[in-house]
This record gives sequence, structure tokens and C-alpha cells, in this order.
Amino acid sequence: MKKGPTIFLQAVIMLIGIGALAFLVWEPRVEGVNANATNFEMYSDPFILFAYIGSIAFFTALYQAFTALRYIREGKAFSQQVVNAMRTIRRCAFVIIGFVAVGEVFIMLNTSDDRAGGVAIGLLVAFGSIIAASTAAVLEGIVRDGISAKSGKD
Repeated sequence: MKKGPTIFLQAVIMLIGIGALAFLVWEPRVEGVNANATNFEMYSDPFILFAYIGSIAFFTALYQAFTALRYIREGKAFSQQVVNAMRTIRRCAFVIIGFVAVGEVFIMLNTSDDRAGGVAIGLLVAFGSIIAASTAAVLEGIVRDGISAKSGKD
């Protein structure tokens, strides 16, 4: 396979990761509740800590996508490593959906006059995670079928 498209996709994944990390560092400083808080007060907010812990699955999925593209570039598109990467991406997407669901419950149980924004963002993230999980499941099946077809020819 040509190296250009996979390198481009890996660069896009890196930019997404850098942007997400920058957002995670920057956003608590401008959030309404934490706008005038010190660093200790800001990062002791349970909801921010919950978001940081939930983001581990997101960065794990990005790393697995980066790794899968490396295997594809090396000509190992139909290998067990790619199947494992797709499985991990699918599981990470389910973890993200679980974190979003718990976060939505937290938002709904909290007394606030502006729940709609948090709920809308949570639904958007959950929808994106559903798409990622579905895509990873389909690609996992395709690669698994390709492996079995390849082993049948050998």
C-alpha cells in the first residue's frame, strides 16, 4: 500500500490527540465554576477528574488507530495485530459511552439551570462513540475474514 495516505491519517490522528489534550488542559481554566479557582481547586473538581479519567479510553483508542495504520503501511493489513487494535478501539468506545452515561446522570441529578448544553455535548460524544464502535466492529470483521481467506489460500 502507498505510504502517503496512511501517513496523512496518522498525522490527522496526532492532530486530534494534540487538540484534545490542549482542550483538556485549557477548558477548566475558563469554565464558569472554576474561572477564578486556583490550580488545586480547579483540578479537585470531581467532574473534571471524571472527564480526565474518561479521556484515557479516548487516547487509548487514538493510539490503537495510529498503531493499526502503522501495520497497514507495513503491508500487514490482514493480521491479528490489526484485529486486536480494532477490538481495543471498540472496547474503548464502549467505555467512553459508559462514562458519558454516568456523566449525564451526574448532570441531571445536579441542581443547575443550564443542563441542556451538557446533555447535548454528552449526546454528541456518545453518538460519535457509537459510530466509532460500529466502524471498528465492521473493520474487525473484515480483517478477520481476510485473515481466514488468506490462510485458506496458503
